[in-house]
Amino acid sequence: MAEGTIRYWAAAKSAAGVAEEPYDADTLADALAGARTRHPGDLVRVLQRSSFLVDGNPVGTRDHETVRLAEGGTVEVLPPFAGG
Repeated sequence: MAEGTIRYWAAAKSAAGVAEEPYDADTLADALAGARTRHPGDLVRVLQRSSFLVDGNPVGTRDHETVRLAEGGTVEVLPPFAGG
């Protein structure tokens, strides 16, 4: 399993109650499942609407099971936001 960091932004940060935390997972799906387990409630809802960057690359519509995580990598959780 790879170890890295999940960073939460805006509403995701508020729902998780932390700005970042470690992951220990092989895929984005596994990392997000861990986040849902650690932070049941609002974060689960926010994750359903969020976009993700893995090591700076947009995940887009790829199946989260197919997105491999690297050792020392970073997952950015970007909820929808207004403005610009």
